[in-house]
Amino acid sequence: MHLSRYLLRPLSAAIGKQLEHYSQFQPSSLSIQQYLDFGRTGNVTSSYIFLKKELLVRLANIMQEIALLPPELLRMSSCRLVNDWYKESFTDLLRYEQAPPEKQFMDSFNDELQKVLKRHSHVVETMAEGLIELKDAHGIDIASERSIQYFLDRFYINRISIRMLMNQHLLLFGSVLPESPRHVGCIDPQCDVEVVINDAFDNARFLCERYYLTSPNMKLEAINSVSPAAKIQLVTVPSHLYHIMFELFKNAMRATVEHYGVDQDLPNVRVTVVKGREDLSIKISDRGGGVSRTILDRLFNYMYSTAPPPPRDGAQAPLVSLSILLSVPDVVDLSY
Repeated sequence: MHLSRYLLRPLSAAIGKQLEHYSQFQPSSLSIQQYLDFGRTGNVTSSYIFLKKELLVRLANIMQEIALLPPELLRMSSCRLVNDWYKESFTDLLRYEQAPPEKQFMDSFNDELQKVLKRHSHVVETMAEGLIELKDAHGIDIASERSIQYFLDRFYINRISIRMLMNQHLLLFGSVLPESPRHVGCIDPQCDVEVVINDAFDNARFLCERYYLTSPNMKLEAINSVSPAAKIQLVTVPSHLYHIMFELFKNAMRATVEHYGVDQDLPNVRVTVVKGREDLSIKISDRGGGVSRTILDRLFNYMYSTAPPPPRDGAQAPLVSLSILLSVPDVVDLSY
């Protein structure tokens, strides 16, 4: 609690008290079906009433967890900047705590959500820069690494959920237009999985060819065991699926090109999509040399990557997104 009080010192006593109050609540657990149902039958008033409290709860929980990070990391300038962003967002949204569901307040609330989304657009990179600062300045011992790993797992998942809530509200009741008339907010009830995969592959291949001047092709096999003649569709957020596939394709392409060389015929990246009665599986296989068993347990460690160290002079790095270079798991970056 000493660290918590230290981090709260710049806040006024009243706001600090509110932060302690909201951090006592647990965030609501929402399924994608609940998102769909509310998107089809809900209204702006009920969404506003729910969201103005729910966001305060989630922000307060994140800030309390930030306060429990190792003191050396909390002193890094990038980490302090992230913490300041969350303080600012909590303070801004707190103004609507007692605001009634009237049009002027709800419109102002939507504008505030847009500002919060923009303010937090670089949280992932900035937090990761804080880790790089810590490693360069002090190094990271095993105990601190485990603590940071646990925190970042929760931190990034919470960030996804907060952005999902805000984006869904703005798409349904704000001025933001959905990508397709079929979408319910940011959710596509009939997402064509093959289309998303092909889109992610094409964009990853563009980056690969720009850097290496070559790229492997993809061989896609889709098996719908429920309706063999039908397309494979999924109720999901297409941008989430795209982001995961895009990161995995970049990893597969980089491994393949670096294993075989730019002057060789490259084997295909193979993708198998299987839809069963209860789930859908996507398997990506490449012939990039594989991963040593000695590092398998480190693949999801935020402080480990097989990619080269990030250039500090702004130079282009080999087919690795900024989020991957800045200390997120080497297998997949879920921090969209």
